[in-house]
Amino acid sequence: MNVTFEERASLHGYRIGIASLDAPASLNALSLPMIDALQDRLRAWAEDADIACVLLRGNGSKAFCAGGDVVQLAKKCLASPGEAPELAERFFAREYRLDHYLHTYPKPLICWAHGHVLGGGMGLLQGAGIRIVTPSSRLAMPEISIGLFPDVGGSHFLSRLPGKLGLFFGLTASPLNARDALDLNLADRFLLDTQQDALIDGLIQLNWREQPDLQLHSLLKALEQQARSELPAAQWLPRRERLDALLDQATLPLSWQALASLENDEDALLAKAAKTMLGGSPLTGHLVWGQIRRARHLSLAQVFQMEYGMSLNCCRHPEFAEGVRARLIDKDHAPHWHWPDVNQVPEQVIAAHFAPLDDHPLADLA
Repeated sequence: MNVTFEERASLHGYRIGIASLDAPASLNALSLPMIDALQDRLRAWAEDADIACVLLRGNGSKAFCAGGDVVQLAKKCLASPGEAPELAERFFAREYRLDHYLHTYPKPLICWAHGHVLGGGMGLLQGAGIRIVTPSSRLAMPEISIGLFPDVGGSHFLSRLPGKLGLFFGLTASPLNARDALDLNLADRFLLDTQQDALIDGLIQLNWREQPDLQLHSLLKALEQQARSELPAAQWLPRRERLDALLDQATLPLSWQALASLENDEDALLAKAAKTMLGGSPLTGHLVWGQIRRARHLSLAQVFQMEYGMSLNCCRHPEFAEGVRARLIDKDHAPHWHWPDVNQVPEQVIAAHFAPLDDHPLADLA
């Protein structure tokens, strides 16, 4: 199942739970068995009075988690065009239930998010109570390139970024470094990649009987003070004013056109962002626009309920399967989008993605 679990003894009979994603060859991409294993063990630890806190991490030097394992999903979609495969129903329902559970976890839950933190990895990170990034961290929501949309709660955290940055990241898949993540409240602490063992040792040595919140805060603060000199320079807040003005548009096609104008910009970061968007799915662009606007008025549970319906509809339409085929299966990186022109995506197709579902499997989320 590519997830390992261990417990480290602490003082006074307490234990530290450590959950490790263990599929480094796939950059710890989440499969359904991994999701189920995490849900079961995290629930068991939550109910065990002797588990003081939980650390969630990924094995291998390259990634915490590079997203969901969407290849099998896309193959099912290609085999049954126009349908949402049963695997999609199970995968998205259980992944979103896990993500929601992390947001409501009753014990200190620390996520160590080094390396690539993409898509489903962002869903895990944003649910954690203490979100740690490192010099190697690269956070992104890259769904525009595969014809999906920023899910796993992306509607929630992108819609709450300042100005137009949430729309920008959803449309361009632009990566954030550790400083960006801290600046935009997508992370809480910055530690060095080499400090994970020191963190675990510190957790083991804490007295969890007396003022554990104060002690944990002091431990994290002390470790961060040792690391702050390695914090990278900010990339996106210095560009926010320009992006806000550029994306101050009434419609998604106008926003798409505004970003496209940056394709040959002197600012290399913005030029790369524009090129990524232009190679992506115009349908996804419309979904990003719609989900961010709707999510401002939704609870976290309602966000996951909305995203579940959106995901099944993405499986019913051709863009998702084609995007995954081009990027991850055949790897020709030349997707043939069914709707290649952002101005020609039918309104009824966009609206169908947001239609409410009967007998919703996540109806009980609160």
